[in-house]
Amino acid sequence: MNFNSHSAIAGRHAFLSPSNYHWINYTDQKLEAAWILRRAAARGTDLHELAHKAIRLGVKLSTANKTLSMYVADGIGYKMNVEQPLYYSDNCFGTADTISFRRRLLRIHDLKNGRTKASEHQLEVYAALFCLEYEISPFEIDIELRIYQNDEVRVFDPDPDHISRIMGKIIEFDRQIEFMKESD
Repeated sequence: MNFNSHSAIAGRHAFLSPSNYHWINYTDQKLEAAWILRRAAARGTDLHELAHKAIRLGVKLSTANKTLSMYVADGIGYKMNVEQPLYYSDNCFGTADTISFRRRLLRIHDLKNGRTKASEHQLEVYAALFCLEYEISPFEIDIELRIYQNDEVRVFDPDPDHISRIMGKIIEFDRQIEFMKESD
């Protein structure tokens, strides 16, 4: 049998994918809701890309999308790095939307496009990863975390004890995962 190559779909995932087979039980309404959710996620990805390019280029956006324009303006104003990877180990790493560290002040900003209220926990983990990677104590710096969502900016000043506990959990869980890998 000579199978068709389908090179145009290599690396892509279909909406009605066999690996995400739950759609076989969808009603028409559930299918429509899932499609709308997928389109919203794709739009969010596109908005992130636009915001990051605008920050890199120093181009402020109109206020037609207030959340996006505030995020971009602050990213430019605070001279932040975009899409910055933070790495502790192959078991624990991530990419901060925007980040800067100047004058002992760590800033991490996150752009959220969904309607569900976002949590600051993701940003706290980024702060912990930053401290671990660059060997900086959270007790010796100031940390400001921001979430840009639904035309508002929520600012968090995390407790250094909390960031330190997350750092400890990263170290502990990384060791456990490495031990489990050795046992495989």
